Amino acid sequence: MLHNDGTFVSDNEVQVYWQAWTPTESPRAVLLLVHGLAEHSGRYEGFAEFFTSAGFAVHALDHPGHGRSTGHRCHIGRFADFTDTLDRCLAIVKSTHPNTPIFLVGHSMGGLIAASFLTERQAEFAAAVLSGPAIRAPEQPSRFALFIMRIIARLLPRLGVMQLDSSGVSKDPEVVQKYDNDPLVFRGKVTARLAAELFSEMDKVMAHATTIHLPLLILHGGSDSLTDVAGSKALHETVSSTDKKIIVYDGLYHEIFNEPERMAVLADMQDWLEGQLANS
Repeated sequence: MLHNDGTFVSDNEVQVYWQAWTPTESPRAVLLLVHGLAEHSGRYEGFAEFFTSAGFAVHALDHPGHGRSTGHRCHIGRFADFTDTLDRCLAIVKSTHPNTPIFLVGHSMGGLIAASFLTERQAEFAAAVLSGPAIRAPEQPSRFALFIMRIIARLLPRLGVMQLDSSGVSKDPEVVQKYDNDPLVFRGKVTARLAAELFSEMDKVMAHATTIHLPLLILHGGSDSLTDVAGSKALHETVSSTDKKIIVYDGLYHEIFNEPERMAVLADMQDWLEGQLANS
């Protein structure tokens, strides 16, 4: 497996870090990976090792305010800050691997970003995979709570309002410990502006979900306490894709690629991707 990385400067002057893992021979396809809230692309090295051994290249970026990218931690001015930088990363993939099928893969918040991106740019991809996408929160706030959050987001946009519970990441205590001790994982509170943008985008994605028609695989842990599996089921039911599949893994927590059963999950994903390549 080969590795290379770099940076680019976003439109709002954030230095965005990206990295790529590639097989030693020309890849059969590329996975453009979109990571989740408060984490970073480096946590997917094991994921990359699995897929590069199968002939796939894996490209990923650290979102603004995440990982090795600059910007206030877990804060954005608008949700488009995520999709704009993803678009820039896609351009790098296309220039590096021209005429190679590209699969969009998003986990958690990255699943929300990927779904949003698909409503506008799905023609760029052969298919997409969403893992535990943040389409719905386990405890959805009331309309009044969302109204208050949006007011706070305007008046005090960088005020910390919520923090992820790391115990919901994985059943594997070693994974949780590494997550808690990782200096590139943000363990503080997400800002009011980012929280408000996330909830607004959840509604927007579902409102435009029927525009998504490319092949879609959705994977979700049945015991996920950080994103609601009901959101994945609703998205699966709503998209217009004729080739769509959802797998809910009983007993698995949020990071299904980091669970003790990870190899079975990765094998399911590879089988589906192989089917897409065979039908292309």
